[in-house]
Amino acid sequence: MSDERIVVCPGSYDPVTNGHLDIIRRAASVFDRVIVGIVNNPVRKQGTVFDAKERQGFIEGATSELGNVETKVFSNLLVEFARENGATAVVKGLRAISDFEYEFEMAQLNRLLAAEIESVYIIASTDYSFLSSTGVKEMAAFGADVSALVPAPVAVALAERVGK
Repeated sequence: MSDERIVVCPGSYDPVTNGHLDIIRRAASVFDRVIVGIVNNPVRKQGTVFDAKERQGFIEGATSELGNVETKVFSNLLVEFARENGATAVVKGLRAISDFEYEFEMAQLNRLLAAEIESVYIIASTDYSFLSSTGVKEMAAFGADVSALVPAPVAVALAERVGK
């Protein structure tokens, strides 16, 4: 068994925001290897603006300077994905109390399924504590400039895909 500390940082990332990237970068400074797990078909979402491969490409482009970060698309239970990749923890960001309530429930369910996989939370930086993919998509849909909130390629793609 390896002593390498592997963590999964899961999400739909539709689209990836600078807040997501902040959490990924901070996780990369603590863990030996970070696997950004991109949910193929999010259960809680109606549909995605970008398909899984597009979302993966945006994240790879934005994290290319991080040698210990890789991306993978997954369609199974998070704890199964973590096991398949040798991860001993799942890292997520927390912005507000509402995030905590949801994540607390998910952590308990994940622990029931896989007690050996820890849930670790990184508190959002104040610059990103308000930021959500949903908010970014809504802003872009009304023609707002979201370039300060997402990587440049994402801002361009959003404007083309959902902008007025």
